[in-house]
Amino acid sequence: MVVAEWNALFVGLALIACVFILHDFRIGVVLLIILMPLSYSQIFPRAIGGVVGLNPVNLLLIGTFASYLLHAMSHQRIPRFLPRPLLWLYIAPFLIAGILGSRHVGEIPLLYFMTETVNFVDAAGYLRDMVVKPLFLVAFALLVGVAVARTETAEKFLAPTLISMWIMSLLVIIYFVMSGTSLGQVASAREFLTRLGMHANELGRMYVIAYALLLYTWAGTKDHRIKLVLVATMAVIGVAVVLTFSRGSFAGFVLVTALFLASRRNISGILFGALFAVGVLLLLPDAVYERVTHGFGGDANAISAGRIDRIWIPLIPDLLRSPIYGNGIGSMMWSEAVRSGRAPAVIHPHSAYLQVLLDMGVVGLALVCAYFVHLWKEFRRLAADPDLRAGERGLFQGAAAGLVVFLIMALVDGGLTPRPEQIFLWLAAGMMYGLRAGKSAA
Repeated sequence: MVVAEWNALFVGLALIACVFILHDFRIGVVLLIILMPLSYSQIFPRAIGGVVGLNPVNLLLIGTFASYLLHAMSHQRIPRFLPRPLLWLYIAPFLIAGILGSRHVGEIPLLYFMTETVNFVDAAGYLRDMVVKPLFLVAFALLVGVAVARTETAEKFLAPTLISMWIMSLLVIIYFVMSGTSLGQVASAREFLTRLGMHANELGRMYVIAYALLLYTWAGTKDHRIKLVLVATMAVIGVAVVLTFSRGSFAGFVLVTALFLASRRNISGILFGALFAVGVLLLLPDAVYERVTHGFGGDANAISAGRIDRIWIPLIPDLLRSPIYGNGIGSMMWSEAVRSGRAPAVIHPHSAYLQVLLDMGVVGLALVCAYFVHLWKEFRRLAADPDLRAGERGLFQGAAAGLVVFLIMALVDGGLTPRPEQIFLWLAAGMMYGLRAGKSAA
């Protein structure tokens, strides 16, 4: 009964918000920036009244897009909503792989359904969960873009971004405090944060990208009040990263900091940053070092937590089945390695590049990587644009650095196709498209 009342409250608030969104669709974009990351957690309603897909964020997405279309039609012009590189390099191969995968739903082992690892039983459900739902993240970025294009400065969207980062960081911190669990227990229990709706590794990668955006924005902005808020936010994110005990995220955090220090031309600033990093390392609890050094002293398979022998090598024959265009999105579920028991019954092969090769083949991997190269170049171009404010240039410097670190972390986990951990990367991409569209219109 209590859950139903909370769900009704969320829907009611979403419907009320849609009334204001009809007046200005940018209100909806601000709400989406705040709520989108939280929508992937378990505390947010996923389905209301038994209707799968009916939730406040989906209502906001639909309402915001409808308001945008009405706004554009009232001005008798609908500008290009979908950039061509995004369409042909990223979305098109993903959709094709999704259509290919929909033919294999009947080949998925029963274990996935019994353990509720997947929530679909037919091709329509597969397309809904594995193809359409991930693309909502891209739609979110495009709505951010059209909102930024109609706003004087992208910095006005910094406030809701910070609120979103605080919510996602405090979500983990409060959960840890209320659980009464020790740091050592959290370090050894890798499924501890899964009850929140996302794995610790996913949350860690999300925090690393957020940290990159904030760090470079902090260096770029001249407003000392904003600098103070950014420092406080980075501190909270740092605590949340520690609580994930994700080795990949620890490495990503260090890589972002190293790239930042290497990009500074001030020797005193580099020395100060290095001394600060040493101080932080000295204050970290022993459980962090125990987690970081897990598997050291053994072979490469031990360091990779069994990925090489248990997942990557058994999947090689499945890679060769369709090396050009792949086997379809989520194809590990019906791979011969899983069906024969040579690999564990998981959805992800724990390597983003291996996943794209398996799902979309060599052609898909080439196209997706080409899109991320294009995205990095656009971030770098705006980072050096003298027409932008210093804080905006800093944000895109952070986006470029965060993208590089994200692609490095993707070697051993994560995904190159749309995933919740990429939320702040897509937010930066949306801002980039918006600023570019605004300059073109001007």
